[in-house]
Amino acid sequence: MKTGPIALTPRVHGVGGMVSFRDKLVEGLTRRGIRTTGDLSDPDIQAALVIGGTRAVGKLARLRRRGVPIVQRLDGMNWLHRHLQTGVQHWMRAEIGNWLLNLIRRRLAGRIVYQSRFSQRWWHRVYGQAAAPSVVIHNAVDLQRYHPDGPHERPAAFYRLLLVEGSLQGGYEVGLRNAVSLASRLRQGHGLDVRLSVAGNVSPELKTSFSEAGAVEIDWLGLVPGENIPRLDRSAHLLFSSDLNAACPNSVIEALACGLPVAAFDTGALAELVGPAAGAITPYGGDPWQLDPPDLATLARGAAAVLENQANYRAEARDRAEALFDLDVMVEKYLQVLL
Repeated sequence: MKTGPIALTPRVHGVGGMVSFRDKLVEGLTRRGIRTTGDLSDPDIQAALVIGGTRAVGKLARLRRRGVPIVQRLDGMNWLHRHLQTGVQHWMRAEIGNWLLNLIRRRLAGRIVYQSRFSQRWWHRVYGQAAAPSVVIHNAVDLQRYHPDGPHERPAAFYRLLLVEGSLQGGYEVGLRNAVSLASRLRQGHGLDVRLSVAGNVSPELKTSFSEAGAVEIDWLGLVPGENIPRLDRSAHLLFSSDLNAACPNSVIEALACGLPVAAFDTGALAELVGPAAGAITPYGGDPWQLDPPDLATLARGAAAVLENQANYRAEARDRAEALFDLDVMVEKYLQVLL
């Protein structure tokens, strides 16, 4: 049996879903004594995992000719740029990114891992079913690290609504607008003292615009290091998952593991991840693919019910994570696909 490293590509740094997934997978593999490398030229590679896409298609092709198994892990695809004015350069990068993802999916991957059933259906609908066999493996977390018990500063005098995204720019500003509108409706329509905490990269202009509007009190946290996320999740009453048509957001899984219920519109994989009892997943009220105005009133009613019945929803959130999102189980599933 080969004992060489597993190659992970591309090399990603900073924050965001790809970085979070890679770090957690490497941690799980290391605990099993399995080495990893970012060097696709390593002659001892026993398998390669492409986390989304990479421009190193020539190196992947050479690995394929050597008989090295290539697995591609697929999220969703770029789509917001087709409906919003995000600029020519952003449009070009998004379209090239989609083309590259599908090139690897069609021509180089021997197996494909979709992060959710929603993601699998989306790729099949847009680009057709690839010849390579596929499997769905949800993202996961270390349930001992992401846990309801631990240090926190959850306020007793008001409800903290939390929004966690890597970036709320490049078309994702709509998620911030919905978060502010949700918090405002909970305050004005349901009489709940709700304050919004935003973790993620937000432009100074956008911060100024929302702060001056004064609809709700907003705590701008900036980019929060991954090691601080469990404490942040434990310090909130409800997570609002703002990304429309999300394939498998890590922020949702991390929140559930920390016993933090989730509110979101029923788009993407949200209902698939949260289920019926660990939060409030309500109908969007229009076509999210066309960015129709959402049904915020229904979402606010669901969110209010969660806030007013914290104990039950927090317990259900943790139960959901233990049943579906254990990191050790995820790593074993990836090893089965890779090796």
